[in-house]
Amino acid sequence: MTAEIEAKENGPYVVKNADMVTNAAGDDISVQKDRVFLCRCGQSNNKPYCDGTHRKVGFSSVSEKTKVGSWKDYVGKQITIHDNRRLCAHAGKCTSGLKNVWRMGQTPWIDPDGADADAIISVIEKCPSGALSYSIEESRQAGTSEADRVMVSKNGPYEVTGAVMLKDPAINAEDVPDKYTLCRCGASKNKPFCDGSHWEIKFSDGSD
Repeated sequence: MTAEIEAKENGPYVVKNADMVTNAAGDDISVQKDRVFLCRCGQSNNKPYCDGTHRKVGFSSVSEKTKVGSWKDYVGKQITIHDNRRLCAHAGKCTSGLKNVWRMGQTPWIDPDGADADAIISVIEKCPSGALSYSIEESRQAGTSEADRVMVSKNGPYEVTGAVMLKDPAINAEDVPDKYTLCRCGASKNKPFCDGSHWEIKFSDGSD
């Protein structure tokens, strides 16, 4: 059966048929259920599960941005890096991983010749949001293929990998990469995707 996440209008994410729904430590939190209702308003008293708080607080799932966004190509001698700023969750894996390639405050901000191809691929595979991919000799790769999994990151978004279809009326499913991050703090301006707003509002799971 196809794994999918349905982003309910003004409500939770409904996860169906995913192989794994885990916490940040890798522990299964789905209790082998076919459907898991996960909070996306950020205010549930039973995180990560939905407890209906979205109705009490008047949560809106409307995004200030209406499209997944476009890809920009940075062509190097050995590798081409593809970047989609709209999908970025600002996890910092790229800028902290290879500062000679992902160069904050510089133009262009990505230098595909700033490191060897293997090092660049290693960093791209760590990107949780799917905002980065690469091509070598016109063969495009999104990263390492992983199991159908939804991981609840600590004080951060839901990190989704594998062939988990995202169902949202505002999003064309064909535009969604094979891994992506979904907002669970309720503050993203790019719902349902995480845009790093959890850092700004100091979102917390409520426990250490």
